[in-house]
Amino acid sequence: MVRTPLTPWERERGERLGALLRTARGARSMVEVAAAAGLSAETLRKIETGRAPTPAFFTVAALAGTLGLSLDEVAVLATPPEAAPEDAVA
Repeated sequence: MVRTPLTPWERERGERLGALLRTARGARSMVEVAAAAGLSAETLRKIETGRAPTPAFFTVAALAGTLGLSLDEVAVLATPPEAAPEDAVA
């Protein structure tokens, strides 16, 4: 199965999600947060570094719950603004 390449917007969204989770984790260790969310530390590492820019919904939900974030906050803070259409007239 061939996976469609991610768009720049999708990659940026993944990077923003990773940064948000890193910030929310604060001084807590990656291993501690991953274990509390039911994930491996490697999975959390990949998400935080943007190497897994499109994690599953339930993975994000588990991390948000563990870090005290609402899914609404995650959606708003991790979503970059829409790219302006190339043919838009300013």
